[in-house]
Formats: sequence, C-alpha cells, structure tokens
Amino acid sequence: MWRNYSLSYIRQNRGASISIAAAALIGSLFLSMLGSLFYHMWQYDNVRIRLEEGSYEGRLTVEAELLGEEVLEKLGRDGNVKTVLGYLDKGRGVIDITFVDRRQAFSDLPRIARQAGLEEANLSWHETLLAQYLVYNPQGGPLFWVFRFYLAVLAVTAFVLVLIIRNAFWASMTARVRQLGILSSIGATPGQLRICLLQEAMALCLLPILLGSFGGLGLAMGFLRLTEWIGRDVERISLPFTWHPLVLCGTLALSVLTVFASAWFPAVKMSKMTPLETLHTCWEEGLRRKKRSLVLGRLFGMEGELAGNSLKARKRSLRTTSLSLTLSLFCLGAFLCFMTLSDISTRYTYFFRYQDVWDVMAQVQGADLTDFPELLELRQLPEVKSCVAYQKAETFTLLSREQLSEEFLSLGGPGELEGDMTPLGEAWLVKMPLVILDDASFGEYLRELSLAPQFDGVVVRNRIRDSVNSNFRYPILIPFLRDQERSLRVTDALGGEVAGEVKILALTEQEPVLREEYLNGTLTIFLPASLWDALGHPGDQVGMETQVRFLLKDKEAINQVEEQVGELLSGAYETETENRIQEKISNSQMLDAYRAVVSGFCAILGLIGIANIFTNTLGFLFQRKREFARYLSVGVTPGGIRKILWIEALVIAGRPVLIAVLAMALFTTFFIKMSYLNPAEFLAEAPFLPLGVYVALIFGFVGLAYYWGGRRLLHSDLSEALRDNTMV
Repeated sequence: MWRNYSLSYIRQNRGASISIAAAALIGSLFLSMLGSLFYHMWQYDNVRIRLEEGSYEGRLTVEAELLGEEVLEKLGRDGNVKTVLGYLDKGRGVIDITFVDRRQAFSDLPRIARQAGLEEANLSWHETLLAQYLVYNPQGGPLFWVFRFYLAVLAVTAFVLVLIIRNAFWASMTARVRQLGILSSIGATPGQLRICLLQEAMALCLLPILLGSFGGLGLAMGFLRLTEWIGRDVERISLPFTWHPLVLCGTLALSVLTVFASAWFPAVKMSKMTPLETLHTCWEEGLRRKKRSLVLGRLFGMEGELAGNSLKARKRSLRTTSLSLTLSLFCLGAFLCFMTLSDISTRYTYFFRYQDVWDVMAQVQGADLTDFPELLELRQLPEVKSCVAYQKAETFTLLSREQLSEEFLSLGGPGELEGDMTPLGEAWLVKMPLVILDDASFGEYLRELSLAPQFDGVVVRNRIRDSVNSNFRYPILIPFLRDQERSLRVTDALGGEVAGEVKILALTEQEPVLREEYLNGTLTIFLPASLWDALGHPGDQVGMETQVRFLLKDKEAINQVEEQVGELLSGAYETETENRIQEKISNSQMLDAYRAVVSGFCAILGLIGIANIFTNTLGFLFQRKREFARYLSVGVTPGGIRKILWIEALVIAGRPVLIAVLAMALFTTFFIKMSYLNPAEFLAEAPFLPLGVYVALIFGFVGLAYYWGGRRLLHSDLSEALRDNTMV
C-alpha cells in the first residue's frame, strides 16, 4: 500500500519531486567536486613540502661518530617508528624519522632518543608537514592556517549545500502536513509515515546522489586541467589528479544522511501532533505579525508591501541564497581588487624599477668569483653590453653614536627609526648585508663613482629611510653614517669581531646596477671578491649560488643570449637561467591561474545560491499557490502578481550585491591605505568589468528563476488552491 501511495504521489506532484531530486543532485555534485579538489590540493601541498623541505617528521642531529647501524636499528625497533634514515651533513650526523602515529610525534621523539642513548641529540620536528595532518607543537609555534582554511571553506560550503537539500524537502513536506494528518487520523502510525517518507526520499534522491558524486569527480578533474592550461608556462610540480575512495564515500554518506534527516524530520514532527491539530494547522509560510516594508512600499506601492512581507516570511529558506551570493561576490571582488593592487605594486617596485637593470640572470651553483674563467667568455658574447657576477652574505657591525649622521640623530636615532639595529652597551649592533662583486665589476663600479680602481676596501650604501616623515612607497632617504667615517668593524651576531676593521673607500647613495632590493634599515656594503677571500669569508652566505646579471645591446636577442649562457655554463656548473620578458609573462600567467582558481570557487558559491533559487522556484506551486490565489481573490491582477515576483527577484539579487559591494569597498580602502597607493591609480585599473559581468549574471539568473517559477504559477489553476486541498 505505502509503495503504491508513494509512487502515486511522486507521479502526481512532479514539480516538487523534480525540486527534491535537483537539490540532491546539486548538493552531491558540488560536495564531491569540492571534496575532490581539496584532497588534490592537500596532496599537492604534501608532495611540494616533501620535495622542498624533506619528508622527515622528526629529526635527531648528533655527533658524526654516533651515527652507526646499531643506533639506527635501536631507533627502528620502536613501535611508533615507521622509517629511519641516517646520513652526514656538514660533518654532523642527521637521523630522519617518520612515525606510525603522527599525533605522538612531539611526545615520542624525546623518548625514542633516550632509549637509543642519544640524550644529547638536538631534536627538531618538521612542523610544516605535521601541520598537514593537523598535528601541532603543544609547546606553541606556527599554526600554518592554509590547511585549516581549506577545511573551513569545505565545511561551510558543505553546510550550505546540505541546507539546499533540506530546504527542498521542507518546502514539499510542509505542504503535505494536512494530508499526512488525514492518514494519521485513519490509523497510520508515525512509523508507517516515516517509512513512507523515506521510501519517497530514497526513490527521488538515490540516483541523483550517485550521479552527482561521480559527476563531481569529473568536474574537479576538468577544473584542474583548466587551471593547469592557464598556468602552463609557470614552473610547478607535476602531479596527476589524485583521488581517494574515502572522498566519494564521504560525499555519498553526507548526502544520504542529509536526505534521511530531511525526510525524517516532518514525520517526527507529525508524531508529536494529534490528527485534529494537523487538520486544523496551516503550514503555509507567513508572518505572525505583519510589518510594513517602508522602502519597498514607497518605491513600488502595494505590490512592494506584499513582496516585502513575503520575503520576510520566507527569509529562512532564502538565507542560503543570500549568504552564498554575498560571500561569492565579496570573495571574488576582494580577491580581484587585492590582485589589482598587488599587480600595480609589483609593476612599480619590480618590473618598472628593474626593467633597465637586467635582461638575463643566471644562478650558478659552485662558482668561485676569484676563479671563474667562464665569466670572460660570457662578457665576450656579441649581444652582451654588461655582465656582473656577485654573491651575497650577511654580517654585523657595531656603531657608536659618534659614527651616526646628524640627520639620523636629529630624528631620534636608532630608537626612533625603523631598522635592524639592536642596542649593545653604549653602541648599536647593526645588520650589514654584503654584496660581493667580481673584481672587474667592482673596479667598473668604482669608475662610475669617479674613483680609481682599488681592491683593499669597501663601498658603503650610506642611506636609511626616514620612517618618521615618509613611508615605504615614497621613502625619504637620509645619510646613515657621518661623511668622515673611513672604517667599519666586522662582527658576528653577538658583536664579537670576526674580521677586524675594513677600510671605507666611499660613502655613497649610488648602487651598482644589479637586480637587488636593499633594505633601508641596514648598512649594505659592496666589496670585491679578492677582499672577501682575504677577510676569510666573514658572516653567513645568503644562498650558495653565484648570481650573474646581463644587460644586452639588443633586447630582441634576449632568448638567444639566455640559451648561449646556459650552454656555456651547464657543462661545468648546475645553472638556472631566466630572462626579464619571460618572467613577466610567467608572472602574468601565474596571476591568471590564481584568478581562475579563486574565480572558480566564487562561481561555485554563486551557483550554490542560484541553485537554491531554482530549487525554490520548482516548488512554487506548493509554496505559494494559496498565497497568490488570495491576492487574485481580493483584486490583484496577474500583472500585479508579476510585479510582486519581479520586486522579490530584485531584492533577492540586489541585497547581497549591495552588502558585498559595501564590504568590498571597505576592504579595498583599507588595503589602498596600507599600501600607500594613490586611489586614482587603483580606480584606473579596478576590475569593474569582471565584477559587473558577475553582478549581471546574478541578476540574470535570479530573474530567470523567478520568471520560470512565476510562469508556471500563473499558468496553473489557482482557484483550486482556495478549496479544501487536504489530499492534493
């Protein structure tokens, strides 16, 4: 009996049935797609972290003589140790460990070290990798919010999609309360009603859930292929689309659970009511207390008042739509505005600033600036105008108050101006970056300063930013040291001397032509490679590679020169090359890929809101038949009903747009102020076109949904709704 009743109801109420099936399809489709995308992104991050930082989870650093097979065997016998790898690094023994249970990594590593007799070992953990599995240092440390952000976005989106399925069921089930009450009055038990509703739910939703879950995998794969194609020239890790059966199982389980709960709830509600209450109760959505819609009433008259009351009565079912559309537009707008600001800043601080400074760069591993015979061959390439080889290092110096310039002291000195300066007794310990040029390039630099080439001293970039009266975007630079200074002491990070004093050949604000950013709060010095060797390489080298900068006579030959440089150096050294034009192209493609990814997620959020509108309009005949029949009975014309629907569509689309635009304006204003950009520069490049298209799509789809629902509503027999419809 119940099977026949359910099948009969589904056939006779196709609108509500399609609404429920569509909601289940949309919900499972997007849940599967987002779950698959986030799983792939999580796996990509895992691979990237392991390649860039290592695949260990815990690390023991010991004396080299302690690194033996016996120690490694002891470590491997521990029940929570999965793998052990020992090797030498810079004269020290390093033991990398992975764990069976990563959650115990921070507590078990000290115990494991003690059991193996390595109490004095230096312990460290791969916190970035462990954070990918939500394992964090209990003693504090970075929380690595990216993966948490992934999970938060997935959870919020899943919750919104679950609401879509629930709203579709609620719209249909509440229209049947009176009908179910009649069945209860003639002897149907709550258990029988629940079985009936679950039968209908499974019959309507099982196939859409399966199609949506598998279709989401295809959408995720297609979306990733699209982003890879957009960023095809951007260097990245090659990783095929990864998927896990648990993602599909989770999507299916969540979708089925939602359908089950959505069907179960009305039956439970019914079991708590007497048959007389169900027959008497009207479950049509409405306001308990009528409120005037002042804005809509003044703008659109009576139809505006009716539309406003209807929207207030249905605000719960429309909450998903409003939230999805608001978040999607705000996220898209905020991201595009941020990317525009970032692009403007990058152009001014990098591409425009350095466009005449370099054409080709080569990073050469293992080259010695004092013994680099290939450098002469590079300089003799026909199209090369200038070629400079250099390395970077960091050390420190101690400065007394008497060594600082009057301009510096007048602004408050090290205590007031921003800089990498630490008080040490009566002096200040100042970070001193070193730029070590090959001797020929250093001699050419001295000639540019109108000095005779000499290689027994350094040139000091004698500038610091006036952080009291200027900002980083438009800096005012003042002298750091007095003009009379002729030597500097080279110290370590604690102020201890490591190379004595070095002679200052010149204090200048003119820098060598290099693609380098010089920090204004430090004292950068330039020195020849021969002096760097004579001083015994004081300080810590920044990177192990030698940078070779090329300026060309003909910019059209940039690719040809890059190939020639690679051919000359690749035989003897590990070399990476880049050119300015290709880097700009790659940067643009990378930004386009970012925009595609974020725009895709925002589009998904927008589609969720639009889908909720369409599922609601598919249920118009059940939700609003009686409402509009009453309007007709008191003299409202079909044209008036159309006006009410168009007003509702305008509000449903317009309210999220207005809220998102205001939030977006505040967000953008804040970042413009933080970046010290001229607002006119941003307005000239603001993403009005893509945002305008997105807003038009929101209004267009909401309008289409209401047009569709209103057309079906007005073409139905509304007079039937005013009769006794207990079995409709």
